[in-house]
Amino acid sequence: MRRTLFAAAVGLIALSNESVSAAPADYKDPLDPSTLAIIGSQFTKVMELANRHDIDALHEMFWQSPSALIVAKSANPSSEGNWAGFWGNEAIDQKLHAIAASGPVVLQPDFSRLKVVGLTHDVAESYAPITITVSYPGQDGTPKPFLMIMNWIMVAKDWKIASEVILPVPPAPAVKE
Repeated sequence: MRRTLFAAAVGLIALSNESVSAAPADYKDPLDPSTLAIIGSQFTKVMELANRHDIDALHEMFWQSPSALIVAKSANPSSEGNWAGFWGNEAIDQKLHAIAASGPVVLQPDFSRLKVVGLTHDVAESYAPITITVSYPGQDGTPKPFLMIMNWIMVAKDWKIASEVILPVPPAPAVKE
């Protein structure tokens, strides 16, 4: 029985390693380089607006849909822990206003590691490591590492944020000597 479980585990590891391998050499992104650059500049604009707390301009950057999503720290722990999904533009606007009202918030993306890929001709995804300094009540304002993952959708010739997921990077495990 143990050999069977071990063999199954090795097989799953082998399959998972294959799934994270690079795209085939003949892979062609569905979006051209200039479109990917436009989305990258939109990402930069979002960071600038967020650092200025320009909630009205940020609102315009989001897809106007009940399916728009932001995942961020929640002030009220729930069954999801202290992180939650905020669905629809009203909930997103409320969350952004709460963040802006909480005190200084500084987003510092690592633009050298920004990656933008096309998923289809009208959907893209961006990823960047980011350091966020927040001053929510009870926090000391120490910059902390996060990952920013955004999905973009083409709406009437403009790239809009369909979802923004902010993931905290957990501390590295302690090394035992």
